[in-house]
Amino acid sequence: MSIMVATGKGATRGVLFRDAAAIENLRKVDTLIIDKTGTLTEGRPTFEKAIPGDGFDADEILRLAASLDQGSEHPLAAAIVASARERKLVLDKPENFESGSGIGVQGQVGGRHLVLGNTALMQQISVSVDALKSQAEALRAEGASVMHLAIDGKLAGLLAVSDPIKASTMEALTALKASGLRIVMATGDGITTAKAVGAKLGIEEVHGEVKPQDKLTLVEQLQKEGRIVAMAGDGINDAPALAKANVGIAMGTGTDVAMNSAQVTLVKGDLRGISIALALSNATVGNMKQNLMFAFLYNALGIPVAAGLLYPFTGWLLSPMIAALAMSFSSASVIGNALRLRRKAL
Repeated sequence: MSIMVATGKGATRGVLFRDAAAIENLRKVDTLIIDKTGTLTEGRPTFEKAIPGDGFDADEILRLAASLDQGSEHPLAAAIVASARERKLVLDKPENFESGSGIGVQGQVGGRHLVLGNTALMQQISVSVDALKSQAEALRAEGASVMHLAIDGKLAGLLAVSDPIKASTMEALTALKASGLRIVMATGDGITTAKAVGAKLGIEEVHGEVKPQDKLTLVEQLQKEGRIVAMAGDGINDAPALAKANVGIAMGTGTDVAMNSAQVTLVKGDLRGISIALALSNATVGNMKQNLMFAFLYNALGIPVAAGLLYPFTGWLLSPMIAALAMSFSSASVIGNALRLRRKAL
């Protein structure tokens, strides 16, 4: 069962609940883990610059990285490929392409082995990034995502891509904090980039250079602490954490894998939808309790009279016509009360 709630003018902040359990569980959440790219940010990054290492120039670094990234579906890769094509650089076809979800990619380009990714990936392949460390940190401090390019086991350069924060993000986070949620950001970007973005948004708890498994571990750790955890993300690398969280929240502008792993989908990818979903969750459960009270009240009054409990004392019996009318009125009361939830969706 899926439940669609169209909210806001023109249904700009639609919320899709997969089932009734998602509605019931969301109100219990006290901790929200949020991915950065495509969730807090637009997910439409733009290439900033390439910084070459010794023996390379910036255009060659961009050309090689773009050639390799043709095999990737990540938004950062798309920005690099788009920039290279705008500059009319000739791209080679990558071979033996492999994607290490969340940390980078590798493959053969022009007979050379290329690896493009974050610091964690460079450590995995034993490539030192010290030669360009100061430049990388300066770019990260500005909030840019930095990727290192290694060629045949040696650092060749780095590329910086920026992704603007969504206009609605600050408003959404302010509302979520006001509701008492603990906000945690987890991203595959470097820790310096994560802290820079966190500082702009007022998020104090940030985790950088995390792999998909690290996000899953973070969810599990918080759950062991007794936290009820929601995870919001949009990518394939978020899917394990979305599935493990008490409530997974996917961006409708993200991947199908993320949406299939989540219990709640924000159709337009607007984080303000989480506050609306929380309000609907609380209101729906409260409404259910009210309806149960109505049903109990009608039955508590009607059944004893219908059974003749009052007949020896008052001579009262419940006419079948009156009983039918009371039952209809009970149903109408429950439906009318449930329709009040429409106000929460406006």
